[in-house]
Parts: sequence; C-alpha cells; structure tokens
Amino acid sequence: MVATEPATHVTELLERPRYEVIPLDGTEDEVLEHVPREVTVTVTASPTRGLEPTLRLTSSLARHGYDVVPHLSSRSVTDAAEVAEIVDRLRGDDVRNVFVVAGDAEEPRGPFHGAIDLLEALAELGRPFAEVGITGYPEPHPLFDDRTAVAAMSAKARHATYVVSQVCFDPAVTASWIEGVWARGTRLPVFVGIPGAVPRAKLLRVSTRIGIGDSLRFLRKNGSFAGRLVRGFGQLSGRQGLFDRHGTWLSLGYSPSNTSERNMAFVWR
Repeated sequence: MVATEPATHVTELLERPRYEVIPLDGTEDEVLEHVPREVTVTVTASPTRGLEPTLRLTSSLARHGYDVVPHLSSRSVTDAAEVAEIVDRLRGDDVRNVFVVAGDAEEPRGPFHGAIDLLEALAELGRPFAEVGITGYPEPHPLFDDRTAVAAMSAKARHATYVVSQVCFDPAVTASWIEGVWARGTRLPVFVGIPGAVPRAKLLRVSTRIGIGDSLRFLRKNGSFAGRLVRGFGQLSGRQGLFDRHGTWLSLGYSPSNTSERNMAFVWR
C-alpha cells in the first residue's frame, strides 16, 4: 500500500475521534450542545466517587444516541455480583464497548487489584461486550517498570480488541512505542490519547501527577503543542505506514474547565 501525504493522514486520524469527558454536573448538557452524535464519547471514572456517576452519565448519553464507552475501574468494583450488575446495566443501555483500567483508588474495594482481574471476570461472564479497550504506556510509568508494563499488556491483550495510549507529548516516542507493541505480537488497533484545549500550565500540573514522563520536555518547549502533536504524528504515520498497518486513531481528551465547543473546534478544524 502506498503511503499518502502526511496531511491526508492527519485527516484520517481524526475521522474517528473518541472524546473523553468527566462525569460532573453539567457535562451531559455540554456534550449535548457541542459534541456531534457521530463522535464516540468515553466517560472516565473517579477513584473517590466510584463507578455510579460513570454509569449514570453513560446511560444518559446512550439514550441521546451517542456511542458511549464507560471507563470500568477494576479497583472500584466490590465483587463478582457487582460485575454482573454493571454488565446488565450497560447491556440494557445497548452499550457494546468498555474501557477497562485498574483505576487510581489507593485501596481496591474488592478482589480486583488490576485491569486483568476485571477482564477475566468479564470473560467468565461470556465476554458480554463486542469491544474492550485496555491501557498502554508509551513512556515509563512511575509506579512500575517497562518489563512489568509489557507483561501486563500481553496478559490483558487476550481479552481486548484495542489499546488506548496514555498521553505522550512527543509523537516520535508514541510512534516508536506503537511499533514496539506490534513487534511484540500485540496486534491491536491503537487509539492515541491527546489532550484537548487545556491551558498549558494546568496540563503540565496534571501530566506530572498522572505520571507522564520525559515527553513533558516537548510540551515545555512547544506552546502550540496540540497542533504540533497532531501534525507530528501525521508525518510519522505517513513515513512509517503506522496508520495503514496498525489502525491508529486519535482520541481527544476533554478537561471540564474548558468548554466542549472549544475542544470540538480543535477536532473538526
């Protein structure tokens, strides 16, 4: 297959964006006002508030006609009975896609310590969702080493249909990581996480807290990071054929401190 020009790849990468929202008061109204129905919306989960706000917003948006992907945090689930209840609720709302993560709760509420535990519980229920996403880390994570991350992805990939990357501000690092994931045999499509229209100072604070690594230097050097990130990844995908071989798309993050209108203008510009 002949690679197209980088600009075409950027367009292709943004044709199927996933738009991440936080289940706070007012989020539903902002999504309804600014986010087109053809955009997939993902709903995060809070380590302190549990999964109920996530499930409630997922249900509401699904009834409005959105394709919704709830984040299911393993450490927020109490037992197998709750897993079955969550599955019933989501299937009742015709949700076919979930994103399974370990979650940020310091102490697990039940026997599920990591994403693999919840993935195996879902498998025991007959794999009730057509699409299941797992997390990938282009950069070293402060809580575990690279070998642990690689082993965890290999174990989780058996239960998954796609990978969502942690935000990384250097497109070359992300591209190299995707190549490595595929070279190790994890042949799943990758959604590349990028931030929305967030003030750079706030993004630096949040990025440090969630463990984004050396690519923070890229962010500090580049004020217009969002456009550079998309263009940079588009150029790499054009040169290396990442889009053609790996089914790579972009996933746009959303900060509740900014309007959805501003973020959607970035996606569709």
